[in-house]
Amino acid sequence: MTSSDTAAPADESAAPAQTTFADLGLSDAVLKAVRDVGYETPSAIQEATIPTLLEGRDVVGLAQTGTGKTAAFALPILSRLDKTQKAPQALVLSPTRELALQVCESFEQYAAHLTGVHVLPVYGGQAYGVQLSALRRGVHVVVGTPGRIMDHIAKGTLDLSELKYLVLDEADEMLKMGFAEDVETILAETPDEKQVALFSATMPAQIRRISKQYLRDAEEITVKSKTTTSANTTQRYLLVSYPQKVDALTRILEVENFDGMIVFVRTKNETETLAEKLRARGYSAAAISGDVAQAQRERTVGQLKSGKLDILVATDVAARGLDVDRISHVVNFDIPIDTESYVHRIGRTGRAGRSGSAISFVTPRERRLLGAIEKATRQPLEQMQLPSVDEVNVTRLARFDDAITEALNQVKRIDAFRDIIGHYVSHHDVPEADVAAALAVVAQGETPLLLSPEDEVKLARDDRNTKQRNADGAERRKRSSKPMAPYRIEVGRRQHAGPRQIVGALANEGGLGRDDFGAIDIRLDFSVVELPADLPKDFFTKVANTRVSGVPIDIKPDKFGGRKRDGARGGKRGSYDRDGKRDGGWKDDDRPTRKPRKPRH
Repeated sequence: MTSSDTAAPADESAAPAQTTFADLGLSDAVLKAVRDVGYETPSAIQEATIPTLLEGRDVVGLAQTGTGKTAAFALPILSRLDKTQKAPQALVLSPTRELALQVCESFEQYAAHLTGVHVLPVYGGQAYGVQLSALRRGVHVVVGTPGRIMDHIAKGTLDLSELKYLVLDEADEMLKMGFAEDVETILAETPDEKQVALFSATMPAQIRRISKQYLRDAEEITVKSKTTTSANTTQRYLLVSYPQKVDALTRILEVENFDGMIVFVRTKNETETLAEKLRARGYSAAAISGDVAQAQRERTVGQLKSGKLDILVATDVAARGLDVDRISHVVNFDIPIDTESYVHRIGRTGRAGRSGSAISFVTPRERRLLGAIEKATRQPLEQMQLPSVDEVNVTRLARFDDAITEALNQVKRIDAFRDIIGHYVSHHDVPEADVAAALAVVAQGETPLLLSPEDEVKLARDDRNTKQRNADGAERRKRSSKPMAPYRIEVGRRQHAGPRQIVGALANEGGLGRDDFGAIDIRLDFSVVELPADLPKDFFTKVANTRVSGVPIDIKPDKFGGRKRDGARGGKRGSYDRDGKRDGGWKDDDRPTRKPRKPRH
């Protein structure tokens, strides 16, 4: 890669507003799928990368999570697929099975109008039979983790001889998890004549070396994160437990003077669920997600613009490119896990000089995300308190007064009802004030106009109960924690094995979770890992060919039972937990002293 091939940094905020996906050269079928999922304008990484990949050039994309990298490589690959070829044409390497599944789902979504295109996720923890059957039938795109891809290559079940496109997604994360040698081994097994796209959030020396060695005439595209938010947007957050969120949102809707509002949730299933709960409380709300047809999406957005709809419950994908003047508030019902998504969300309000307000619901476990958001946006978020019963009641009374005032202005209708009321008063001998109060009861229905002090007590009690349930659950999990047993693997410091590499390999290939790992004791030529004593029977089959730093781990129960090995060479100063933190060990002044070795010539 030469300096002349390096593109100028693409700024998310500077992307031309008039650019559309139709301008990028994608196939008609792919464009139709893009419209179906609600994409309107490409993100900076998509606008810069898609035409380059369609030209056949290799790409190094430097961009953070949440900038649209998946579509940046998936759309051009799908536009150029040869559906008549049975052997895999595209291989996407991902650091984790979760990301592999996510990428696979995106490919399938974008290929909705490409008949006969098959995409296969390949990762540890899934039975080989499913993957082998699909590979025999023929797949066009394989998305997988390095360990399982290596297994299939070793078994001869994955034919990469006709591969045309290779993507390294989140390459820096793959290196952190110890997959560097696996990635290079896979690259060496692929044809020389192929197109390579490497995406990474950072550019460490090892990534730079890989890009120079395996990519040809690559264009480097850097996307600067849009880390500033509109000065016209007030940003607040509310600490609230998950079960309280709907009640908290209802109270905020009552006291906030909003025009139009978007409420963001994480999943498409939650959009309709929350919208239905809001409609049951008397609000004009609708849901949109990636599954909503384009025609319906346009109708819903049109209703929001015209004022027939006040609240839109949406996912990040569905709200992409949405620009409605009426949106005065954005509520993060579920706070996003990355700062890019946060910036995109609150960018729906406070546009073109208008003022806006952003409110984020934060559960106790999510407080750490606040610091990341404030650091990225360089703006503090102000903590707000849940509106009290008195505040809600003041707002309700004010709106009731406004409704009466508006009705009094309708002179003709008032005159007609005045005769009716007079007739009732004269025949029933009831004061006019009592008749007016009775009519208010009829208009209000069964729902009380004002909240009672008991409502405040109930909300506080629900919060205490939630906290107690969480505490009880933590204590119960602690008491019923699974018995652990030590297992030996044949990689250690000499093989450059670390806690992250070991956890990543066993988790991805063996289907283990975070809570399945105990202490990790790394020695010179082997390591001892605490895992559940009752591992599934097929666990050892799944990890039989797993490697760390290119070396088979050869896992087996530790015959020493976790006891200290007398005379073991190269003992590590203390063990590690699953997060890679040291647990005990010698202090610096307690280390055994050794004579310095003579230099070898």
